[in-house]
Amino acid sequence: MKLVITSVLLISSVSAFVGPSFASKRNVLLDQKAETGKFSVSGSGERNKVNRHHNTRLLKAIRSQTPALRATSDDATDDKEYDEICEVLVLGGGPAGRAMASLLSSSKAGLDVVVADSNFDSEWAPNYGFWTDEWEAIVAKYQSFGVDLKGGNCGQSIDREWKLTDCYFGGSFNIPVKDRKRLDRPYMRVDKNALQSSLTSSGSYRVVKSNHISTATSANLYSPTGSLVHDDSGTTITLQDKEGKSTIVRAKLVVDCTGHETKLVLRDTRSVPNDPPGFQIAYGALVEVDETNSPDKTHIGPYYKEAMTLFDYRTDHFDNDEAWLRKANSAPTFMYAMPLKDNKIFFEETSLVARPAISFQECKDRCFRRLEHLGIKVVNIEEEEFCYIPMGGSLPLKDQRVIGFGGAAAMVHPSTGYQLMRVMMGATDMASAIQSELSKSELNLDRAAAAAYHAVWSPENIRQRNFAVFGGEYLMKQNVEGLRGFFDGFFKLPVELWGGFLAGWPGLPYNVAHESWTARMWFGLSFIVKIPFPVAFDMFTNIVTYSVTGKGTLPQSVTPLLGEPASYEYEEDDATVGDVAAKAEARQMIAESKVVKDLPPAFEEEAEAKELVTN
Repeated sequence: MKLVITSVLLISSVSAFVGPSFASKRNVLLDQKAETGKFSVSGSGERNKVNRHHNTRLLKAIRSQTPALRATSDDATDDKEYDEICEVLVLGGGPAGRAMASLLSSSKAGLDVVVADSNFDSEWAPNYGFWTDEWEAIVAKYQSFGVDLKGGNCGQSIDREWKLTDCYFGGSFNIPVKDRKRLDRPYMRVDKNALQSSLTSSGSYRVVKSNHISTATSANLYSPTGSLVHDDSGTTITLQDKEGKSTIVRAKLVVDCTGHETKLVLRDTRSVPNDPPGFQIAYGALVEVDETNSPDKTHIGPYYKEAMTLFDYRTDHFDNDEAWLRKANSAPTFMYAMPLKDNKIFFEETSLVARPAISFQECKDRCFRRLEHLGIKVVNIEEEEFCYIPMGGSLPLKDQRVIGFGGAAAMVHPSTGYQLMRVMMGATDMASAIQSELSKSELNLDRAAAAAYHAVWSPENIRQRNFAVFGGEYLMKQNVEGLRGFFDGFFKLPVELWGGFLAGWPGLPYNVAHESWTARMWFGLSFIVKIPFPVAFDMFTNIVTYSVTGKGTLPQSVTPLLGEPASYEYEEDDATVGDVAAKAEARQMIAESKVVKDLPPAFEEEAEAKELVTN
């Protein structure tokens, strides 16, 4: 049996779950191309340091793009030696990190990128599923950057496609237990190895098999002292490999793709207080089943082999056990089933969202109890997956130089746990913003970091997220009956409405039905009339309560009231301090006074600055 563990946030690059071998030299020297200001690789296989002469020349090239350096002197910077110099350092080699690195180093963006991850060669663990039309949008977007997603049984890094998607919500509100709701929307399973390979080979980024050693103590300050330092021309960061060997990297920007529990990106827990995250917990198993006595080889138990089962919220497998049934009612889980080939199928028993999290053992026990009840005999377990996904919580603090992405930027859908499509689409917008900022003649890295954050968390996208955060909080409070009624009504909506909510990200299909407050209001009104009255009444009371106690985020998301959320866009510091007219008058009177001879220091500095401008 092969044991695999799914990372925090499924998409972010927690270092335990990152990918295959990448053919690149681990340590390289960089030569400046004077005509372009870019850098080319001219390395050896051994670890080399950039010599002082070369380093001085290179840093002067970087500094030439930044006319006003406020925090760093030439001597202090030129005396340092670096093992790697790049334009963007990406921390983490999971799907978020490699997607970002592939796009930034693509033929379209053309940036010099380094990816740092001590477990870069490890295989990815998660099994990712998504709607076919979403993947088609992703593939087209990546092709526009020159990044091709290849491989898999179906091509484009896809392992399997189902033309149909099934759900089971029977057992409540007069819905028969065997009732099946069939959705006419195709679903796919990614070939995780093919996707990993595509996002490794498509870009021209380099790899350092080390992790950062820093922890943010406050905005843009880190411990241990000196392990990560920002200045006006970039960031110097110390990495460390598994043997304890250090690598010092100099980059213009750092993108953190290490997951929800990042140590570098702080959350904004004060200006916009949020409830702590909920947690999606799942136990999954890729199994072979015994079909010897199966009367119908087109099905495995009730699950049709040509359909993907998205939800099975039935609890009839506990009807004869009151204690198990009570737990299943109060802390619901559902079965997620992906028939693969012949007698192979991936099962996953999932707790949608809960706080505190349900236990993995509970999910595993329920999974096999359900299979036994359905007459599905497992003869071999090829893989096991333990999925832990924080959902919701606070967004990143503003004005941070380290750019959070993926789980580190809280990009998981707060109601559904979907993230892969959100991150892969969001990466294209953030990569474009970074490339645009780094191509400007007057480089401002604080502005560049702010633009990168704004690319994924615009005020309107924050509003859409706030709507979904309420959804997650509501779903956490539901027992199994409430969830059956909720999702049975949810899938009675037109696909444009429910399809846009599940992944919910700009650029993905149907998201236009959720991108404005009017669209979200229409979705809410359309939805509440589709669900059973007890569920609708409970939702209404939760809306009222949350609107009063939820810091105004829900009314802001569905009405024009309360304005927009604060933007991540860069705001220039006001260079003028105080009342200019009053100080000018005081300066003149002091100069004319026979008693006072010296100007205050601040007035002297202003007078000198004015004289310089005049001259």
